[in-house]
Amino acid sequence: MVQEKWIALSNTTIGVLMATINASILIIALPPIFRGIDLNPLSHGAFAYLLWILMGYMIVTAVLLVTIGRLSDIFGRVRLFNLGFAIFTLGSILLYFTPGKGDTGALELIMFRIIQAVGGSFLMANSYAIITDNFPKNERGTALGINAIAGTAGMSIGIVLGGILSAINWRYVFLVSVPVGILGTVWSYLKLKETSPRIRQRLDIPGNITFGAGLIILLIGVTYGLVPYGKSTMGWSNPYVITALIIGAVLLVLFPFVERKVKNPMFRLELFKIRGFTAGSFAGLISGMGMMGFMFMIILLFQGIWLPLHGYSYSSVPFWAGIFMLPMTIAMGIFGPLSGRISDRHGSRWIASFGLFVSAFALITLVLLPYDFIYIEMAVLLFIFGAGMGMFTAPNTSAVMSSVPPETRGSASGMLTTMRNVGTTASMGIFFTILILGLTSILPHTLASGLSSAGVPSSLIPSMIKIPPTDAIFSALLGINPMKEIIGLYGLKSLITPSVYATITTRTWFPGVFAPAFMSSLHIVFYTAFGITLAGGILSLLREPLKHKNAKDKKDINNTAVKLKR
Repeated sequence: MVQEKWIALSNTTIGVLMATINASILIIALPPIFRGIDLNPLSHGAFAYLLWILMGYMIVTAVLLVTIGRLSDIFGRVRLFNLGFAIFTLGSILLYFTPGKGDTGALELIMFRIIQAVGGSFLMANSYAIITDNFPKNERGTALGINAIAGTAGMSIGIVLGGILSAINWRYVFLVSVPVGILGTVWSYLKLKETSPRIRQRLDIPGNITFGAGLIILLIGVTYGLVPYGKSTMGWSNPYVITALIIGAVLLVLFPFVERKVKNPMFRLELFKIRGFTAGSFAGLISGMGMMGFMFMIILLFQGIWLPLHGYSYSSVPFWAGIFMLPMTIAMGIFGPLSGRISDRHGSRWIASFGLFVSAFALITLVLLPYDFIYIEMAVLLFIFGAGMGMFTAPNTSAVMSSVPPETRGSASGMLTTMRNVGTTASMGIFFTILILGLTSILPHTLASGLSSAGVPSSLIPSMIKIPPTDAIFSALLGINPMKEIIGLYGLKSLITPSVYATITTRTWFPGVFAPAFMSSLHIVFYTAFGITLAGGILSLLREPLKHKNAKDKKDINNTAVKLKR
C-alpha cells in the first residue's frame, strides 16, 4: 500500500506538471512560433489567432473538467487518467509536426492544442481524486500539496522552459512533452491501480449540453471581447460578442434547473450543501483569478518596459521575463508542501486563508513600485505572492477533497479544477479590459508628446499614434519593437529623417513613452486583484463553523452519501 500511494502521487504529479507547463509554455515561445509558421503577429486577424493559441487550452479544460470528473466516477479514475496521458501525447506529436504556414498553420496549432487540452483535462480532473483515494487523511494535505504546487509551479516553469527551447527550435516546445507523455502513459497503465468506488449511473446528456454550450459560448464572447471591432479598441460592442455573452449566461443560469430534473446529474449540486466544499471551491475560483491576472501583468511589465530599459534586446525579453519570475516559483515550491504538512496536523482553514491574505498584501504593495523599480524589491514581492499562493493551494485542495464522499471525488475534483480554470480564463478578460481601457484614453496623448519631442513632423503624428492598445500590449508579450512595425506598416520611413528614425526605434524609446500610460492602468489592475484576493481569503475563513467545528459538515457528507446511493 505504501508503494502504491507513492506511485499514485508521482504519476499524477508528472501528469499535472506536464499539463500546466503546456498551458503557459507558449506565452514565451510565441515569437519564434509565429516566425516559424511565417505569420506576422501584428497583421490583420493575427490577434484572434494569438488569443486562441493562448486561451483555447484554458477554455477547453474549463469546459471538460466537470464532465470528465463525472465520467471518472462511473468508469474509473485511473482508466481515464491513463487515457489522458495518451491523448496529451498525441496532441504534442501533432503540434511538433504542424505542417501549415500562415493562417493555415495558426489554425492547425489551435486544433492540435485543443486535442492536447482534452488530454490535459483527463489528467487534471482525476489527479486530486486519485491522490485522495490512495492517501490517509493525516497525509493527504502533504500529498495534495506536492501535486497542487506542481500544477501551480508548472505555469511558471513553462515560461522559463518555453524561452530555452524556443531559442533552439520552436518545434521543441511541443516535442518536450512527448517522451514524458510516453513514459507517463506506459507507467500509469502498468503501475497505477484503480482504487476508486464505481457508481452505476448514466451520463447526464442534457446537463452536459447545457453546461458545456453555456461555458463555451460565454468564454468565446469574453475572448472576442478583447479583439478590436470597427473603430473600437475592443470588441465588447460587437453584436456577436454581446449575443454570445447573453446566450452563454442564460444557459448557465438554466443549468442548475436542468440538473434538478435529471436522474443522474453531472454537476453534484448537493455537494454545495457541504460547507467545506462550497467555501473551498469558490475560494479556488477567486485564487485562480488573482494568480493568472498577476502573472500576465507582471510579465507584461517586465517585457514591455523594465527589461528593454535595462539593456535587454526585444528578442530576448520573453526568456528573461521567465527567469526574473523564478522567485514566485521557488516560493510556491517551498510553501506548498510545507503548508500541506501543517494542514494535516492543524487543519486547513487558517493556513489557507492566511495564504490569500499574504498574496493580497503583495498585490497592494506592488502599487508602490515605479516602472523603473529595483529588481530586489520586485523579487521580494514575487516571493511573498508565491508563498501566499503556496500556503493556500495545498490546504484548500486537501480540505475540499476530504469534505466529500469517496464515490463523488471524481466529480468534486473536476468541479474544483473547473472553477479555478474558469476564474483563470475570466481574469484574462477582466484584467486585459481594464488595461486596454486605460491605455485607450492615455496612450495616444503620451505617444504624441513623445513623438513631437523626438522631432517627428506634426503631419505624421496622427498616423503614428493609431497603434491599437492591444498591439502595444502584445508587442511587449511577443518581444517586438512596435515603432518599427508601425513605421513599416504605414510606409513612413522615407518621410522621417534618419536621426529621428534611429531615436524612436531604439530599445528604450517606446518603453519610456509607454510606461506612464501602462502603469496608470496597471495600478487599477492591482487594486482590483487585491480586492478579489482579499475577498477569497475572507471566503476561505467561512469553510468551517467557528463552533462545533466540522459537525455540520460531517452530517452533510453523510446525508449526501446516502442520497447518492439511492
